[in-house]
Amino acid sequence: MKALVCRAISEDISTVRVEDLPVREPGPGEVRLRIRAASVNFPDILMIQGKYQHKPPLPFTPGMEGAGEVVAVGEGVARFRAGDRVVGGLRTGGFAEEAVAAESALRAIPKGMDFSAAAAFPAAYLTAYVALVRRAAIETGETLLVHGAAGGVGLAAVDLGLAFGARVIATASSEEKRAFLAARGAHLVLPSTGFREAVKDFTGGLGADVIYDPVGGDVFDESVRCIAFDGRLLVIGFTSGRIPEISVNMPLIKGFSVVGVRAGEYGRRFPARGRENLEAIDQLAEEGIIRPHVCATFPLERAVEAMRMLQERKVIGKVVVTP
Repeated sequence: MKALVCRAISEDISTVRVEDLPVREPGPGEVRLRIRAASVNFPDILMIQGKYQHKPPLPFTPGMEGAGEVVAVGEGVARFRAGDRVVGGLRTGGFAEEAVAAESALRAIPKGMDFSAAAAFPAAYLTAYVALVRRAAIETGETLLVHGAAGGVGLAAVDLGLAFGARVIATASSEEKRAFLAARGAHLVLPSTGFREAVKDFTGGLGADVIYDPVGGDVFDESVRCIAFDGRLLVIGFTSGRIPEISVNMPLIKGFSVVGVRAGEYGRRFPARGRENLEAIDQLAEEGIIRPHVCATFPLERAVEAMRMLQERKVIGKVVVTP
């Protein structure tokens, strides 16, 4: 099979190449699948750069989530059989024609969803669900401020916020992205900097009840200035490149919480709730309440180009590789 292989850590992700690799048969509790689509995520890039918390041994194949058809199952696998359409988290291995994954990491693709949408769906919407429901306990009528709202995890938060009855403010870095978000249904769309006063005006001076921040850096700093009393500032990530710091007198005086969000770890720590989270987003997808947006697809041979598109902030929603 053909696969994208990283044999050396590289800041500019130039060390990955498409190679021919032997196909591995599934072991006990494992499933082998033909990958039809794999979405590109920032951790894929960070692993190649050696900056992610999970550092797979070299060489490895990037691609942390994908969708496809079951080819074969290992001993003890009961939930799937050849031909089933599945999606799941792979951690690595998705940018390849075939992959082997644990049965527990896979689930059936929601009804009515194609492979590209399915690949673009799990990590982004699970992150947004855990953030808004489990960590922030968002309520109907609250104001939700979403940063990086045109990206994968940001757009998922916009979609879920609207579905849960929040008043959604979305920020994005370009006119094209802001126009997309307005058409998506956001109640107010703002530039990614200089949003503080507009948020206060929109909320009658109170500030946003929940702030969803996958950007960090200056965006986090400004968010502290426009969060409501009893607000929840959700730390999703640091795509700006700077991990911000906060003086603890700010949450004390303003009465807000800074809340870390790790959706995968949440599911590992609380398995029953983790299953409920997945069931909830699958149900929302099947009902058409949420719909992943794929802005571009690339063949496996152009997977590096797909990752660079994400690096350069040119993606609206998700970009997908189709081996």
